[in-house]
Amino acid sequence: MTTTPDRGLVAQARGIFKGVTIDPTPLRESRNFRLLLGGQSINLVGNQISMVAVPYQVFLITHSSLAVGALSLMQFLPLMCMYLIGGSLADMVDRRRLMLITQTLLACTAALLAVGAFLGHPPLWYIFAIAICAAGIQAVDNPTRRASIPRLVPRDQIANALSLNQILSQLGQIAGPAVGGLLLAKAGFGTAYAVNFATFLVSIVAVSMMSPLPPEAGTGLRNPIGAIGESFAFLRDKPILLSNFVVDVNGQIFGLPKALFPALATNVFRNGPAGLGLLYAAPGVGALLGAFLTGWIGRVRRQGRTVVILVAIWGIAIAVFGLFTQFFWLGLLMLAVAGTADMFSAVMRNTILQLVIPDRLRGRLSSVSMMTTTGGPRLGDAEAGAVATLTTPQFSVVSGGLLTVLGCVVVAFAIPVYWNWDAQAAVKYGADPVA
Repeated sequence: MTTTPDRGLVAQARGIFKGVTIDPTPLRESRNFRLLLGGQSINLVGNQISMVAVPYQVFLITHSSLAVGALSLMQFLPLMCMYLIGGSLADMVDRRRLMLITQTLLACTAALLAVGAFLGHPPLWYIFAIAICAAGIQAVDNPTRRASIPRLVPRDQIANALSLNQILSQLGQIAGPAVGGLLLAKAGFGTAYAVNFATFLVSIVAVSMMSPLPPEAGTGLRNPIGAIGESFAFLRDKPILLSNFVVDVNGQIFGLPKALFPALATNVFRNGPAGLGLLYAAPGVGALLGAFLTGWIGRVRRQGRTVVILVAIWGIAIAVFGLFTQFFWLGLLMLAVAGTADMFSAVMRNTILQLVIPDRLRGRLSSVSMMTTTGGPRLGDAEAGAVATLTTPQFSVVSGGLLTVLGCVVVAFAIPVYWNWDAQAAVKYGADPVA
């Protein structure tokens, strides 16, 4: 029987759609992967609620973007220190057990913030102290989760698993700020922090149902200083990984003006907590759309070049956002465009990382990667807050976006090994098979 032209077109369209959209196979085939992502996705909503509430609470107390930036800056040091320690621990102990400990401690920090808010007006030092402690604990939890993913899926499904992880992360980053803005407007800070505490309980239950994730034979508890040194020795001989971090830091420091969102929502857009929630959620909306369209990433050979171009698009979108602050919805659209570009870039950078490094180093090198993705924004918040204090929030946003683009141009010319990186070259780097 011959195929009709209409059916042929439908089949062709389905083939194209399948080629660019995400493959859900890891979720279907791995129970442990489902549990990890299920609990994490619920908890991400709570985390994002706090990500909106804490800086907004600081801004209402101080009326200063510089103070919001200072909070991020003070979180930077424990993040950097604990990421190194956390990555080593993730390679030396059972990753499931370590996640149970970190999630329990993070639940305690959420409870302390809720108690402080319910009792009245907590002092600024109290909020700072808890936020700094939470940042340090998160620096152990994050690389442990990231390093666990390749152990839960086959090697040929790592890119899809990372994309699915990004999708659920972005769902949390959309729902969390939106819900957080509404909770702050209608119920206050105490309720917002209490909801975050409840989501940690869900995550703890999900992780407790996973199978153990012990370290590989011969990589158990040992000298943590030597373990950290081993990871940096590996990096020293891998310029592709160093370049991967450089291009990410460029965008994170200059092109992510979240510290300015409270001031923009309050003094520029004048739409209060609800508008603040939308500003935080908009990049997540774009990133979620991008996450559903990451099927093409696994077929890209010039991955480094593509990352540089995507980060430049991100910077351009941020600059346009800052130029047209008289149009709130245009600003949200530009933040969404930036989020889409960032999603594509993040999945591609993580794919490079996970394919090049061996499993015995995944926890430590995942921690180094997260030092850039979470430490960079803290420095960026401080930079954006300082520039906004000296000039205006709008100037800070625009200049940051343009500096991101300039940084991409520098990387393209100064690091040719990254610009010309071929995905097939991962074979010669000799990453160990996934256990």
